[in-house]
Amino acid sequence: MIIREMAFDDISQVAEIERENSLTPWDENGLLTYLLRNDTLFLVASDPFEGGETADEEDYVEPHIYGYIGLLMVPWEADITNITVRKEERNRGIGMRLLIEMISRCPEHGVSVIHLEVRESGAPARHLYEKTGFTVDGIRKGYYTMPTEDAVLMTLRLPGAPET
Repeated sequence: MIIREMAFDDISQVAEIERENSLTPWDENGLLTYLLRNDTLFLVASDPFEGGETADEEDYVEPHIYGYIGLLMVPWEADITNITVRKEERNRGIGMRLLIEMISRCPEHGVSVIHLEVRESGAPARHLYEKTGFTVDGIRKGYYTMPTEDAVLMTLRLPGAPET
C-alpha cells in the first residue's frame, strides 16, 4: 500500500467510499470540484499502480483505493474536510497512515495549524485524532444533520505555529 496524491481516475472509487461511509456523502462532481482547486490537498491509500505510465492501456489495472483524506488550506491554517476508509479495510492503521502523511506534508504548503470537526459520537475518529496530537477546542451545537448532532472541534499546532 502507498499513500499518494489523489488522481482524477480515483474519483469514482473515492465517491464509492463516501457513499458507503458517510451520512451526507460527496458525489463525483463535488470531489472533482475540490480536486481542481489550488487550495486543497487530497491523498489516497492505494495499491501501487499496476503497469506504470509506459504500459499499454489494455494492461492497465486500476489501483484499489483503501481510503482517503482531504485538506482545505488557507495561509497558515487548514481544515481536514474528510478522512474515510473502506469498512472492510478498517482497523489496519490506514486512517492513521493517511493522517500522519497529511500532517507531514503540511509544512511544505505553509500550513502550521490544522483544524477539524468530528461527530460527538465518533469515538474511534476522535481517538485517532488525539493519538496524533489534536486537542479539543470546543463544541459546535447541531453542526451535523441526518441525524442532528454536535461537532467536536479539534486542532493540531505543528512546531513553529503562530500563537493566537
